[in-house]
Amino acid sequence: MTEPHRRIVVLNGPNLNLLGTREPELYGTESLADVEKLVRARADEVGYQVDFFQTNHEGALIDRLHDERGRTDGVVINPGGLTHVAVALRDAFLGTQTRLAEVHVSNVHKREPFRHHSYFSDIAEAVFIGAGIHGYAHGFDALRRAAEKG
Repeated sequence: MTEPHRRIVVLNGPNLNLLGTREPELYGTESLADVEKLVRARADEVGYQVDFFQTNHEGALIDRLHDERGRTDGVVINPGGLTHVAVALRDAFLGTQTRLAEVHVSNVHKREPFRHHSYFSDIAEAVFIGAGIHGYAHGFDALRRAAEKG
């Protein structure tokens, strides 16, 4: 069994910097700062380090994923709109062999049909949809448990 790094990274894609003010009827009023506070508290409880990164650019997510290769137990990712189009980001997860948990604040299956397909769900350790920002904490826990199992 490989010892866990005891470190998880949370990546957020395009427009998630607007969380809390963008379409609050869909996404609620909690911000990325609230996500960070929630997940950091959970990480502190279990003795894990957690790092956060948000960008509106797919290439920046890929670069960050490459930089994290071999340094983390996994990545909690909310790819935002990239969920439905980002083959290159999917390939980066496969190429770096990085464990991931996919998160969506809203229930994408109650939305437009194009949002029903994800390029990440089938390669994810776990997927959390429609649980609000608590999906991030669930994703963190799923990755932590997987890492501790080996």
